[in-house]
Amino acid sequence: MKRTRVIIIGSGPAGLTAALYTARAQLSTVVVTGKLLGGQISTTHEVENFPGFPDGTTGPELVENMRMQAEKFGAQFLYESVTEVDFTKGTPFRVKTDTEEYLADSVIVTIGANPREIGVPGEREFVGRGVSYCATCDGFFFRGKDITVVGGGDSALQEGLFLTKFGKTVNVIHRRDQLRASIALQTRAFDNPKMTFTYDTVVKEIKGADGVVKSILLENVKTGQITEKPTDGVFVFIGYDPNSRLFGTQLALRPDGYVRINELMGTNVEGVFAAGEIHDSQFRQAITAAGDGCKAALTAINWLGERESQLQPLEEAVPAGD
Repeated sequence: MKRTRVIIIGSGPAGLTAALYTARAQLSTVVVTGKLLGGQISTTHEVENFPGFPDGTTGPELVENMRMQAEKFGAQFLYESVTEVDFTKGTPFRVKTDTEEYLADSVIVTIGANPREIGVPGEREFVGRGVSYCATCDGFFFRGKDITVVGGGDSALQEGLFLTKFGKTVNVIHRRDQLRASIALQTRAFDNPKMTFTYDTVVKEIKGADGVVKSILLENVKTGQITEKPTDGVFVFIGYDPNSRLFGTQLALRPDGYVRINELMGTNVEGVFAAGEIHDSQFRQAITAAGDGCKAALTAINWLGERESQLQPLEEAVPAGD
């Protein structure tokens, strides 16, 4: 069993920023990256709204730069997934990965949330090339284009209204015969001349050419009729699932499944902190996640500093079965 002062679960902007701060504070830091270094941002083709890049950057480039900066100060990266945690006995916390087991004096959870997919052919193939789950991130790239929004709740209409700032048209596809969004949002959407609505309909396939989205196949759920509709972009807003199952009942969750935190990014377990989309169901931006990671790291640094005399030396071996 290995020991470390800080384990960071997740490697999106929140986790990478937290790693930079804790490593720079000379705390031994291990980042368990999960299946994809960088999380969702690493699949984003163009990033134009992260400060410091006047000409924009790409998701993979941003992630790689953040990784190298954290690694420069000594952060270690383990390219595995966390399979089990034990927060029940307090610090040090046990964290198991695919091949390793750690005792960590503190833990920062940045494991994020995943957008729900439609689950149709072409969806994953065209992510970042016409398929998106974030209007704020990608709407700018669809100026003067015909946009499709999938969903019928508040998020779908809020994001759809935002997309009308850029798109020529915004067509909302909803599987039911009426929207689920609030009446106030529906009124705004119905009054917007750029927005149209297709009810009782689901997307069956996303089709493209030359590497970008060109059209979608639609099915009317009442008649079974299949039609093909040209579109330049498909924005999916049917909900998000926070990756909180790993923690079972060990971390307090909100009714929507997101981790509950206090104003200092602390969870209900003293010494375990959370940052990014594992708690943030509102903003979902790389920069807000990075800010969260900074705050969680600073709190963890202070928390460990207050207990420095109680911490065991890292070189002390711990029997695997202990």
